[in-house]
Amino acid sequence: MSDHDHHDGDLPDHDRGLSHDLPRLLSRRRALAILGVGAGGLALAACGADEVTGSGATTGPAAAATSSAAASGAEIPAETGGPFPADGSNGVNVLTESGVVRRDITRSFGAAAGVAGGVPLTVTLKVVDVQDGAAPLAGAAVYLWQCDRDGNYSLYSPGVTDQNYLRGVQETGTDGAATFTSIYPAAYPGRWPHIHFEVYESLAAATAAAGKLRTTQLALPEDVSRQVYATSGYEQSVRNLARTSLGSDLVFRDGYSLQLATVTGSVGSGLTATLTVPV
Repeated sequence: MSDHDHHDGDLPDHDRGLSHDLPRLLSRRRALAILGVGAGGLALAACGADEVTGSGATTGPAAAATSSAAASGAEIPAETGGPFPADGSNGVNVLTESGVVRRDITRSFGAAAGVAGGVPLTVTLKVVDVQDGAAPLAGAAVYLWQCDRDGNYSLYSPGVTDQNYLRGVQETGTDGAATFTSIYPAAYPGRWPHIHFEVYESLAAATAAAGKLRTTQLALPEDVSRQVYATSGYEQSVRNLARTSLGSDLVFRDGYSLQLATVTGSVGSGLTATLTVPV
């Protein structure tokens, strides 16, 4: 792995308040906009069998733009980790717990026994090294976390503070990919459907909560989200999605071209979200 000079040491890893995060978010996005990459509140809240293909198709202009941006040296934007990271920066640290390294994050681990219900979603993040011509970054690690079907975050939200589901770490393979088995997250008040993740130098670094390369967020397509939210259990998400947009979300509104995942599959048998992550 090449040495990276873009670690998050001088970037806000976690939510320290909107007045702290927003200027930095906008500053970074404006810089990317000048380079031709992307165009386009942080919520105070807790964070069909038809085949579908989401807005960020893996082939065509969207994928070509992402690949071109990654190859040209554009990194995925740094974002706030939000108020519920559980990486030790804001209370509990799940990264050092035995069992956090796993592919299936739908179930809690350790002494907890909860299971997150919802439409099945496989998330594959392909990490690439912009300093090496967007070559796959093997041997890195991804810590991914998200809200459940009710918009709650394990370890933080009332009713699920004793659970640690929908959190997990995976090492990237030779293709730079890390894959998680999850569920489709809710749209909660003030936020577009999204998933949080952090990229670390290695699995050892991730489980020590050190050597972070990037903290960012993944956005999910509107068309697929509407189909998912039409299913039982996502009733609140229907209303919340109608009240926001990618253009108004305080994280994504100033550009999301490198963060909008491709979603394929079916609501009935499961969906797959994929995203290339240039760091």
